Amino acid sequence: MLNLKYPLLHAINDPADLRLVPREQLRELTDELRGFLLESVAKTGGHLSSNLGTVELTVALHYVYSTPHDRVVWDVGHQTYPHKILTGRRDRMETLRQLGGLSGFPQRGESAYDTFGTAHSSTSISAALGMAMAAKIQGVERHSVAVIGDGAMTAGMAFEALNNAGVSDCNLLVILNDNDMSISPPVGALNRYLAQLLSGRFYAAAKNVGKNVLKAAPPLFELAKRLEEHAKGMVVPATLFEKFGFNYIGPIDGHDLDSLIPTLENIRLLKGPQFLHVVTKKGQGYKLAEADPVAYHGPGKFDPAVGLVKPVTPPKQSFTQVFGHWLCDMAAADERLVGITPAMREGSGMVEFEQRFPNRYFDVGIAEQHAVTFAAGLATEGLKPVLAIYSTFLQRGYDQLIHDVAIQNLPVVFALDRAGLVGADGATHAGAYDIAYLRCIPNISVACPADENECRQLLSTAFAQNHPVAVRYPRGAGAGVAMQDGLDALPFGKGEIRRQGKGIAILAFGTLLYPALEAAQALGATVVNMRWAKPLDTDLLLQIARSHQALVTVEEGCRMGGAGSAVLEALQAATLEVPVLQLGLDDAFIEHGDPSRLLTMQGLDAAGIQASIARRFAPLLAPVARAA
Repeated sequence: MLNLKYPLLHAINDPADLRLVPREQLRELTDELRGFLLESVAKTGGHLSSNLGTVELTVALHYVYSTPHDRVVWDVGHQTYPHKILTGRRDRMETLRQLGGLSGFPQRGESAYDTFGTAHSSTSISAALGMAMAAKIQGVERHSVAVIGDGAMTAGMAFEALNNAGVSDCNLLVILNDNDMSISPPVGALNRYLAQLLSGRFYAAAKNVGKNVLKAAPPLFELAKRLEEHAKGMVVPATLFEKFGFNYIGPIDGHDLDSLIPTLENIRLLKGPQFLHVVTKKGQGYKLAEADPVAYHGPGKFDPAVGLVKPVTPPKQSFTQVFGHWLCDMAAADERLVGITPAMREGSGMVEFEQRFPNRYFDVGIAEQHAVTFAAGLATEGLKPVLAIYSTFLQRGYDQLIHDVAIQNLPVVFALDRAGLVGADGATHAGAYDIAYLRCIPNISVACPADENECRQLLSTAFAQNHPVAVRYPRGAGAGVAMQDGLDALPFGKGEIRRQGKGIAILAFGTLLYPALEAAQALGATVVNMRWAKPLDTDLLLQIARSHQALVTVEEGCRMGGAGSAVLEALQAATLEVPVLQLGLDDAFIEHGDPSRLLTMQGLDAAGIQASIARRFAPLLAPVARAA
């Protein structure tokens, strides 16, 4: 069937095969690639809009450059499905983002064509510059290309790299995949001509010769320089990148192979840092995705002929939705509240908040460092900032978290979404480390709600404090408990006993409370909902430790330095010797896959918790078994 539907694509097993395709057939190939991509993602789910937009650019890059000898680094990485298809992974696309299957992002261990592992944004220019500098040091003739887009140019790291690259004298090409604007046909035709002209060797040589000649006469040189800038400014929408030391080319239509390929061929012959501005359209070629690229950014499985369909039976409320509703309710009750997101409005559940409170909503772009310090600045003036940020992305603002928030003890609430395992996005997006990296910082508290209602209550608790507090909650839905409408808070730093047993006590941090309760039912164990990783409820902890023979800590976070470690430290400080079994995520990067399956593999489902306790504390369980 593949042969009949996609004959050109089926013949391509690597970019060497692609370069054998006559140029006049490339348009047909891109049509096949886009059709195959849409068909594949519809079956597996995954990122769609951004990948549909990079089809022609991907074909052109592999057609012109000798990959993998020439290095291509894709920023963010969720725009690389066409790249995967053309680099020998076409027949494995049905395994995309599944356990043991292809990653949704570039991974060096997956293919030689994945030159750098990416998933967080704005890293491509730095990495590609490193590769270009390595080639220069080693005397290797090689091109390095960084493809950056999807808002990644809003991050400071990208501009730090540009600033460094502009004085490096390396053969580096930065391609800005600008997918937030469009080119009308007449402007596109003009830009195609100008881009090829500006990327040509004659133009580059003439410009360099002119500069060398005129440098002997500084006034004439400055006049020529100003005339050049003025002329280019009339036909090119930006000269900023030339100030960084790049030769700026573009913008050109990123869906026009007759523009892309000649321009890239010309650039390949140039020396030094080059900057190509390419304009693409998210969702290109699939009308539904073009009309709503946000909805089709990362869809689940769907029928391409029908599009996305809302489920007839509403799913359980997700933690993200709980946060969004709480944010609006608290903002209505307290005008000091301001909400901040680093370019994750939809992902963090802030759409309604932006609509209802536009003057108190701030999207700072993909700039996590700035987001944290911006929140700190707001807090110094008496406002109550709530920074909604994924656990894995807060890592990028760690210095600001310590230096700008914690040292000054400012009342910033960190709503940490995607805590724990995230499933299909894998290790790069897993919130495995927040308990460990937060609890070591003075002044910061860390709350771990067990379910949706407790999440709402602990957010209210956090908001009421006069110091920084993080509330961590996972992706997706929780236990489906009944929700309260009010803004009632829970006691700060206090846990609760959820099941009274004997012999063994399970101390649960977060949503693993529910599988812990199930395991405890079979074991006759006590279960404590600890709620707080910092401060620990030491009074409750010591009470439980003195009345039980062994303790088990359970958390969906790394064991090393996590909540279980905090329990051990507290017991040691109290000079209490009690056997403790720590259950949590292994000291390894956990791959992508179904979250429930991954938890089972980590031994963090009910059966796994029960089995681990039985192996470690079998003698303590024997009396319980006889009593049963």
